[in-house]
This record gives sequence, structure tokens and C-alpha cells, in this order.
Amino acid sequence: MSGSAAFKDKTAIAGIGQTAFAKGLPETELQLACMAIRAALDDAGVDASEVDALGCFTQETTPEFEIARNLGFGELHYFSQVAHGGGAICGAIGQVAMAVALGIANVGVVWRSRKRGDPSKRQWAGVQPRIDDHWKWSRPHGLSRPVDEVAMMMQRYMHDHGATREDLAAVALAQRAYANNNPDALMREKPMDMAAYLDARMIADPLCLFDNCLESDGAIAIVVTRADHARDLCERPVLIHAFSQGMTREHQLMTDYHGADPFRSSSGATADNLWRQSDIGPSDIGVAQIYDAFSPLVLFSLENYGLCGRGEAAAFVAGGGMGPDGPLPVNTSGGSLSEVYLHGANLVTEGVRQLRGSAINQVEGVETCLVSTCDSTPNGALVLRR
Repeated sequence: MSGSAAFKDKTAIAGIGQTAFAKGLPETELQLACMAIRAALDDAGVDASEVDALGCFTQETTPEFEIARNLGFGELHYFSQVAHGGGAICGAIGQVAMAVALGIANVGVVWRSRKRGDPSKRQWAGVQPRIDDHWKWSRPHGLSRPVDEVAMMMQRYMHDHGATREDLAAVALAQRAYANNNPDALMREKPMDMAAYLDARMIADPLCLFDNCLESDGAIAIVVTRADHARDLCERPVLIHAFSQGMTREHQLMTDYHGADPFRSSSGATADNLWRQSDIGPSDIGVAQIYDAFSPLVLFSLENYGLCGRGEAAAFVAGGGMGPDGPLPVNTSGGSLSEVYLHGANLVTEGVRQLRGSAINQVEGVETCLVSTCDSTPNGALVLRR
């Protein structure tokens, strides 16, 4: 049996859970994590004592033993952490799914808990007096924040392909419209039009305020089991059909400037390996949840995953391609720009809701979903199906 056959459709997301989303929640990150995990276990109909695998981020502040002890888990047989922030959620889920598929563990939980609304939790706010790590190749040139690095890429994209700020605005406007119909979204009561977008303050030219993700608090959790086990649980299982992580040869933490092609990011490496394993190709994807800490990442990912041709993504979104009536609805809960910023964990839960048929902005008859993580970091992706 090939490696892909041993993994393909052998596991499923059986439960999802989340807390409230806000700019300042009173609970600690540990409390939020426990609340989300309990909700996900209840959603699946799984007892806490059955959990024997955990996956999370290296940036998670709550260690596994605190989670296990507070929720009453039994003995753990697998636990892992994945680095690179916004590139991590699909890797954390995929690694737990591999452990379950191989029989190392039976029930896994993956979570992300953040209090980003607390200024002390914003890792990019600090300034180093001396730079002697990989940042020395970008920060002395004024690229001190992730938004600066992504803005440089967008400037190059606009130069190469003739894209405009109005084209880029289509990403933020489409996701805001989805969020306006989502009762859980932070931007649910804040409609936006092109004039408001263009009038917003500039953060890193050409990226304005609305091209940047939210600063928010909350937690999300996902329960992974064997597919045959999931069929006996409470909710319709969503199968994990294919999974990959990826990092290109010249990649650094937030940039790929030194490679031969800066637009073939780690997403390109992930995509090639993902589609190699999958019976589902880019043209078969019915809905996509694409990491969007910054709106250009949606354009770059659409192209790297073969959902658009090279240089075509800006025109695709400007023509309504990612909206509810477009050929590929994208980030249908509002995403990180307008629902909540939890390092993309909300993209996974929205993908699950779409395939269950329970999403607020439900895509009719959808059977497949691509979930991708941060285009500008080493990353990962999942193909989910009904």
C-alpha cells in the first residue's frame, strides 16, 4: 500500500468547537482552550477520556499537560507542535491525523487559543536592539513587520501583472460581505464599500487597514478520529482526503525573496505534494478557505494551488470569483480579515461546516474543500471532502 493510500480518507474531523470571539475576553488562554475543546468533544459526542493525541502550535502558551489535566484526558500516545504561526494549523491537524491513521492513537484534538487583543501578546510589537538572526536580511531595510514584507510582494505583483488597489479591495469586500451575514463574526455589523476601503489609512503601501487581519481573542478546537469511528458519532464526518506541508529551498520565516521565483512560495511546494496524493484536483474544489492575514495572500495562494493561472487571481476576485455567486467561494465566514484572527483555525471550522451543510453562507451542493495556511511562511494544506 502506498503512503497516500494509507492516509487518504482514513481519518475524519468529527467535531468542532469555538468560544465567543471578541477584542477583549476575560478568560485566560488556558480557559479559552478548555472551553473550545469541550465544545468540540460535545459536538462529536466523544468523552474526554477517549482523547489520546494532541496537536497545537509552538506559539501556544498552554502546554499539553495543562490541557489534559484540566479536561480529564486519559494517557496520551501522541503529541506534537508545529511552528510558523499562520502556517501551522493544517500541519497540526495533518500530523494528528497521520498518528490516528497509523493506529498510534485513536482520538486527537487540535486547538488554537489566543488573546491577541492584549497588546502584550503581539509578538511583532517588540524591537530588538541588535539583529543577528535571519531577520538581518530584511529588517535593516525597513521591513520590520509581516505587513511590510507582504506589501513588497504585492507591489511586485502589481508591477508584473497590472493589478490595482481596486482589484485587491475585492478580497476584503467579499470577505466583509460574508462576515456581515455571520453572527459570530467581529465585523458582522460593519458593512464596507469600495469608497470606505480606498479611504482607509495606509499601513504599508499598497496595503491599507482593511487588508490586515483583526486583533482578536478566542479559541477553536478540532476533533480527529478514524473515519469508521466518526461515522458512529453525532455529526456527519468530514473526511481528511489529503495533507501536506511545504517549505521551499530558500524560504525564511516570512519571506521568500531569495528564491528564483518569489511567487512560488512554500505554498507551491505544499500544493505539488498535496495534489500528487489527492484524487481531487484544483478544478474539483467546490469551496476554499485560504489563509488571509493579509489580503494579497489570497491572490498568491489561489495561483500557487492552481485555482487560478499565474497573474490571473486579481482579475478573478475583482470579477466576483470568490463571492457567493462566483465559481469558487472563498473564506465564506469572513476569514481573518472580518470574522476572527486565530491563525487560520476558523478557516478549518468553516470548511467543516460547509461540508456538513450547516454553514451560515452555505455553498449549495459543495462536496470538497481546500484549506490552506499562510502563503508567506512554511506552511501546510488539507483537502477535505464529504
